[in-house]
Amino acid sequence: MGKSTWKRAGVALTAAALVAGLAGCNDGDDKAAGAKAGSGLGDVTQVLTAAYEKTAAAKAAKVRMTMSMEGAGADSGTMEMTGTMGWDPSVADFTIKGSMLGAGDPDAPEQMRMLMLDNVMYMDMGEKQAAQMDGKRWMKLDLSAAAEASGDKALQKQMTGGLDNMNQDPAQQLALLLDSPDLKHVGPEKIDGVDTQHYKGTLTFEQMLKANKSSQLLSAEEHDKLVDTMKKAGLKGYDTEVWVDKDGYPIRMDIAMEMAEGKVQIRADYSDYGTKAAVEAPPAGQTVDLFKMLQEAGAGAGAEGAQG
Repeated sequence: MGKSTWKRAGVALTAAALVAGLAGCNDGDDKAAGAKAGSGLGDVTQVLTAAYEKTAAAKAAKVRMTMSMEGAGADSGTMEMTGTMGWDPSVADFTIKGSMLGAGDPDAPEQMRMLMLDNVMYMDMGEKQAAQMDGKRWMKLDLSAAAEASGDKALQKQMTGGLDNMNQDPAQQLALLLDSPDLKHVGPEKIDGVDTQHYKGTLTFEQMLKANKSSQLLSAEEHDKLVDTMKKAGLKGYDTEVWVDKDGYPIRMDIAMEMAEGKVQIRADYSDYGTKAAVEAPPAGQTVDLFKMLQEAGAGAGAEGAQG
């Protein structure tokens, strides 16, 4: 497989991380009930709790999501994902484009389609790359299988726990925002001509972990190691903003993170809540299993080393 194919697979994996949720959680009705109890914020908590409940019930929406990275050298750039995502069940059908997709490769396509369902990601690598993959243009990555085969117990717990509630969906982000100790109402604001109310709050990485059910699967040692790793990376916390329309749905969410190697900003614009999010996997005969290729490549390298 050519270097450009691996590069685009890496971009798609970055996109998958974005969709799977940089800080997704799934506290469900317990979160909503806790929010109703309130923390002295009155109308702010009530409005966002109601928005959470409506958004969770919608189960799907159309989305335009943009991620930008600054100060990260060659990894800096932008990536835009447009399409449909569902969070009950967890599915996604996105078209990806942006400077991160090309990354200086003259043969890179202008855009790439990515599907996610049943904890499996499928990437349309394009006609040129299909020529390097026996005419098969879809690359498949089973995230659960990859986590299990890694042999890393902590990774398995994180992946299998997180994959059960995959998606950086708006309902989960609202639930997280309700955990912010400095949650506040900024005021009215128009977004693309739509009247909205603007809210914002900040959570530390430790608070995000506490809110994330999958992190409860970690041992105390694994938890402390993860927190220490994030601190060394310079991650202080997540700044989250949301704009809620008159119907009680979030139509825009911004998430900003600052780390030692650069800044990451994510903007998601949502519409058509309740839309149908039917995603079908490509035919098996048109897919190449990335994880199996990696295993075979590793086995080949091991055999060569033994012969040497």
